[in-house]
Amino acid sequence: MTTATELDQLVASYLDVRWHVDPVEATAAGLPEHDHRLGRFTPEDVRQQLAAVRSLAGAVEQVEVDSLEDEIDRTMLLNELRMWEHRFKVERVHIKNPGFWLGHALDGLYLLLSRTDRPLAHRAKSAASRLAEFPDFFRAARQTLSGCPEVFVKLALRVAKGGRALLEQVARELRPQDDPDFDNKYEALDSFAGFLEEELLDPANNDFAIGEDAFNFRLHYEHALRNTAPELWRYGNRLAEEIEEELSQMARKIDSSARWPDLVDRLRAEQPGAEELVSVYAAEMERARRFVEERHLVPVPPGELRVVETPSFLKPLIPYAAYQAPGAFSPDRTGWFFVTPPDSSESPEQVERLLRDHCVHEIASTALHEGYPGHHLQFLWAQRQERTVRKLLGTPLTIEGWALYCEEMMDEEGFYRGIEERFFQRVHLLWRALRIVLDVGLHTRGMTIEEAVNTLVDRVHFERANAEAEVHRYCAYPAYQLCYAVGRRELRALRDAYRAAAGGSYSLRDFHEKVLSYGGLPVSLIRWGMGLEE
Repeated sequence: MTTATELDQLVASYLDVRWHVDPVEATAAGLPEHDHRLGRFTPEDVRQQLAAVRSLAGAVEQVEVDSLEDEIDRTMLLNELRMWEHRFKVERVHIKNPGFWLGHALDGLYLLLSRTDRPLAHRAKSAASRLAEFPDFFRAARQTLSGCPEVFVKLALRVAKGGRALLEQVARELRPQDDPDFDNKYEALDSFAGFLEEELLDPANNDFAIGEDAFNFRLHYEHALRNTAPELWRYGNRLAEEIEEELSQMARKIDSSARWPDLVDRLRAEQPGAEELVSVYAAEMERARRFVEERHLVPVPPGELRVVETPSFLKPLIPYAAYQAPGAFSPDRTGWFFVTPPDSSESPEQVERLLRDHCVHEIASTALHEGYPGHHLQFLWAQRQERTVRKLLGTPLTIEGWALYCEEMMDEEGFYRGIEERFFQRVHLLWRALRIVLDVGLHTRGMTIEEAVNTLVDRVHFERANAEAEVHRYCAYPAYQLCYAVGRRELRALRDAYRAAAGGSYSLRDFHEKVLSYGGLPVSLIRWGMGLEE
């Protein structure tokens, strides 16, 4: 009989392989010893990496454990290894998606700018080292990429454009004093962008869908779901219809003469001023945190959440707002919420249009989704866990599902100040329901990009440019967009089962503590650990 110690050794071996293959992920996790490198992803490199992954998966599959908690961790680790092989062997992300290469290289620099938990001299030296690898790295990308769908290349070109601003910021903040050739080292990015536009872009290539078998593989091994794509297609359509009817009813309570889409358009004209946008979000984050503590909904671990204006070099990549979690192994527990106000050089009409995305009635749900008790609190709970698997590994089904679950739970507890805030929370839920439909449709049912864009325009009333940007992202990240609403469903069902089993001793706080103690593990594994198997 093997022991938990052997499982711990396999987890350590997994981390060794993961950090060796992807040193940028190590930087993100708070491990500075890998900050000077980029990964290698040529076909031969990937072949060798997958051989190591398969060997490790075989060992994990055979290890026997004595406790349920160890079996849950073993299952999660094995599924993670299977997904690793799937991404590179079946989906071939390193061959079909130039955004994979750009994301790795640019994240490697961005993280050195943003992770201020390590000395400036170390970050500057590491940035110079990573930049020095750019020519060989992008040369390997050019030799590896082939048959890329047009939508992936277009996405990569937008990232490259924002990447230039990032590199300029690196030069300003992290330029080593003894490196006069620093500026010349990132010409490789410009050359790679030219390659994308002049050689790789193929308007006739629409082969972005991964297909039903690969999609179902992700459902089973990434999210540990029993559902298949057709079942989720039906669920997404049914949920969207239910929410549309609910929105019609709510709209009549607000204005008996208004259709709900018209009401959304009218209420979005109620906005904070551009100059107060950051402070308004900060105030709502703080209100949500206090509400969670005062209502004893869940303990809030130490770890500040800073709400700041998006740095200039990130604004091309974050046109609205974004959350950045602390590294899993970093001693610094600070999370960041970036808010991008309209630029002062914009016309009044453009400023008003941009501020519509920051409607006063939507800020409350955004604040709790990203901060407390949503993403920031969940990451703080995950990163305080002693078990490495729960500290680091997770699925967006649980992570995004938890944040969306919190939007409704906080409504049930009385957080929203009026029907308008509750109304917009349901508008957001309609969007998440249709994400299921579009995710499944684009990747398994032959839905075209134009059909998906029209769905967002016609049913959620997106502006067409925003809808196009959304759908392009859905094409590149299969089985991710469904995670919000499906994860919400799974967590609500788990709460019902927990309440029924607990009877008179049921406590919402206890339920939240038990769920969060599993970090971002799939809800089905959390259910297993709680003894509530279906």
